Amino acid sequence: MSLTPEQVEFFEEHGYLTGLDVHDADATARVARDFDDLESREGKDHCQVGLHGRHIDQQFIWRLAIEPIILDAIEALMGSDIMVLSTHFFCKYPSTSQSAERYVAWHQDITYWGLDPPYALTAWYAVDDSDIENGCMRVLPATHRSGVVEHGTSSEPGNLLSINQEILDVDDSTAVDLVLRAGQMSIHHGHLVHGSNSNRSNRRRCGLTIRYCPPSVKPVRENSLGVPWPARLARGEDQYQHFDDFPLQF
Repeated sequence: MSLTPEQVEFFEEHGYLTGLDVHDADATARVARDFDDLESREGKDHCQVGLHGRHIDQQFIWRLAIEPIILDAIEALMGSDIMVLSTHFFCKYPSTSQSAERYVAWHQDITYWGLDPPYALTAWYAVDDSDIENGCMRVLPATHRSGVVEHGTSSEPGNLLSINQEILDVDDSTAVDLVLRAGQMSIHHGHLVHGSNSNRSNRRRCGLTIRYCPPSVKPVRENSLGVPWPARLARGEDQYQHFDDFPLQF
């Protein structure tokens, strides 16, 4: 996928792109089967938000992280040297389950990541169809241009974020719903304010976030999980060696 100049300009102005095709029906179905197998082994409770950095030990996740179509799009926005910072599944289960009221509060990705400079991009790959009914991601366009803003603590139960962070008093009148078919992706800037509503459907909504940064970015303090980033070079060269070497385990 080679982004057009118009798409790059849109991203720079608005902070996101959406509806980008990654896989055909067969490849999309293989990813879904691989995730279903992982889910059956580790359980829905853990798979809801517990699958951090599993590109290290799950080959299908690493293959997604270095998918050339995805990396081509990231390269058009970031440059030719690309680190996979980490990966993380967000999986909302149908409204008949105990996770019915699970949501993601308005936030910026980069706020609690401990990076200098605070710069990263996220590709959000849809394992399942992601729409308004089952709680697709929502963004506030152009908010990435205001830098890092203050976050507080969410007062509503069910926030899926790791330390219950939330940007308070958000005007969501400009919010855009990023509706994706399975096998598509969106990309958003690490400063873009975004979140998602709860799943009110009878369908699962599973997406894989793939976090990318250039090798020049370095970790300067603990991230919100309190663990080192499982970063690996995905394309180009790493002349900085800021991150620990995490060997693949498959």
